[in-house]
Amino acid sequence: MDSFRLNQHFGESCLVSDLHFNQSPATPAKKYPIIVIGAGGVVRNAHLPAYQMCGFEVAGIYDTDPMLAHELAEKFGIPFVATSLLELIANAPDDCIFDLATPPKTYAAILASLPDGAYVLIQKPIGETLDNAKEVVNICETKSLKAAANFQLRWAPYTLALKSLIDSGKLGDLVDLEFKVNVHTPWADWPFLEKSPRMEMVYHSIHYADLIRHIYGEPRAVWARATKHVAAPKLESCRSFQYFEYGDWNRATISTYHAHRAGPKYEESYLKLEGTTGVARFQMGLNLNYPKGGPDKFEYWLDGDADWTEVPLEGGWFPHAFRGPMSAMMDWQSGGDTPSTEIHDALKTMQLVEDAYQASDNMRQPE
Repeated sequence: MDSFRLNQHFGESCLVSDLHFNQSPATPAKKYPIIVIGAGGVVRNAHLPAYQMCGFEVAGIYDTDPMLAHELAEKFGIPFVATSLLELIANAPDDCIFDLATPPKTYAAILASLPDGAYVLIQKPIGETLDNAKEVVNICETKSLKAAANFQLRWAPYTLALKSLIDSGKLGDLVDLEFKVNVHTPWADWPFLEKSPRMEMVYHSIHYADLIRHIYGEPRAVWARATKHVAAPKLESCRSFQYFEYGDWNRATISTYHAHRAGPKYEESYLKLEGTTGVARFQMGLNLNYPKGGPDKFEYWLDGDADWTEVPLEGGWFPHAFRGPMSAMMDWQSGGDTPSTEIHDALKTMQLVEDAYQASDNMRQPE
């Protein structure tokens, strides 16, 4: 089976027993200015706090809602707020990295406006459908854009800790991976989703499908079903189940339910990874009581252990994971490794999501 292929550099680490758990991306060899396109919630709560944490310069910002852009500029000390996309691009430093965080339907037009050869980090998903994503990739190829997708879960502190454990060999051969999410998600915070032809698997579970690819490699097939819920009748779906085929000796699944309303007692948000000699589990606290979030946890158990060992974490998915994709972009611009989420790899995740939707459509019964 493929091993965990996280090819970035890592900085801070936590020592538990004889194991080192790296949880942070190393500081890039050189820092480049960032130009942000979009001023929505993910920029406010994750992108900008992460860049501030890293000491990255955000040189300018633009949003179709000027009030949002000015509000974030004041809060995070951004010196330039553009009145249009063209003004933003015209005033962007030549060596900047564009940080694109708008609805996917806008990506093609924005990318077509960027300077040829520019570096650009694109918020996931890179399209609502595989055809949308292919259009984005084609534009990037035509304009020689150095583009990557912001699949930041690969860089969450607990994911990097898991990577350290896998690399240590302590888990043995990996045999079973499970994502389970049973929470209440306030989808009304993103009203544009009500008009989206696809929702849960492409806007949420795509993170988990991407990480499954990253750990196990490409599955042979996927079986899936995405369904609606009476609590959110305008959404195409808000729960799903996906099974990824890796042969007789391995398994990976995703089960999500976003309409839990019985309080926190039985809410769940975790990844569990079992190997032949150990088990690891991390809790994604962000999904619990979003966006405030609940506690993040990373724990493991090895053959012979009397109990589970908890590893202290240095941060969470929001905002700490968002340090990784931008750090990887800066390393790339300095001549380092291509980011693991480079646009063509991101297209493979979109293909997997497309396969999941095709499987779901095939399972639908006539009304």
